[in-house]
Amino acid sequence: MISQRRRAHRGTALRQRRDRYAIRRPVRELKADSIVLKVCLAGATGWAGSELARGIAKTLDLDLVAAVGRKHAGRVLGEVLGEPRLTGHVYASAREALATPCDVFVEYTKPDSASSNILTALEHGAHVVVGTSGLTEHDFTQIDVLARKQQRGVLACGNFALTVVLLQKFAEAAARHIPQWEIIDYAHDDKVDVPSGTARELAFRLSKVRNPEPTVPVASTVGPRETRGATLSGSQVHSIRLPGYVISAEVIFGMPDQKLTIRHDAGNSARPYVDGALLAIRKVSTLLGVHRGLDSVLDV
Repeated sequence: MISQRRRAHRGTALRQRRDRYAIRRPVRELKADSIVLKVCLAGATGWAGSELARGIAKTLDLDLVAAVGRKHAGRVLGEVLGEPRLTGHVYASAREALATPCDVFVEYTKPDSASSNILTALEHGAHVVVGTSGLTEHDFTQIDVLARKQQRGVLACGNFALTVVLLQKFAEAAARHIPQWEIIDYAHDDKVDVPSGTARELAFRLSKVRNPEPTVPVASTVGPRETRGATLSGSQVHSIRLPGYVISAEVIFGMPDQKLTIRHDAGNSARPYVDGALLAIRKVSTLLGVHRGLDSVLDV
């Protein structure tokens, strides 16, 4: 008798807990021809991913149906983040999460798993938005091949902040007129990948404008060449990892008796990245293959 009562009480408690996080969003007031995009978010409980998840919860046209996060696998995402509108479950791997059909897969994990997650998402027929840094040109080449085969779009943004988009645009304009520049990448002391996705993307974009023309080529350096930084897409890139920094990117252009410095500094919050990421999710289906930078879908 006692065991039956305990079981009944336990069952009631579990139902109440489940119902608490099964609260659906308010009735969507969408036009009849509007489409709700289903989203799977890898890294949904991380610093940037959790902020994006909360941002998705506030929208009417996006539905976060599944998430990836090994630490909280098996739980409801809304329970983890304290946001009852997020009713999707958290899975230990992208492959498990993608068993729930989605339109767009968002990659916000770590460099060592990002490429595999993206390829898996494309194999499952999803478009992909990439916010993870550390992917190489070889990674993007492989991803582009599969994306085109699957007729899907991939939008990779080293940084979703509007100020970074402007940094890139201003730097491209400067490179058309100034033939010498170097890039400095700043980040917190525990950021393991170098350089940042922002710096990688900036170097890649500048390479499409022109190659820099240093007065003394790096190969002719007298002394340890490492002090000149790494050559990435033709640009010299220097990565600094120290306490006190969050994320910053700086490009310095030099001409005789004058120089131009363009710099982006991030604060401690991930909120500046949310609006850009939401735009990327909504627009990635208009692309085919790999595209780099938020301005691929933004009129700047």
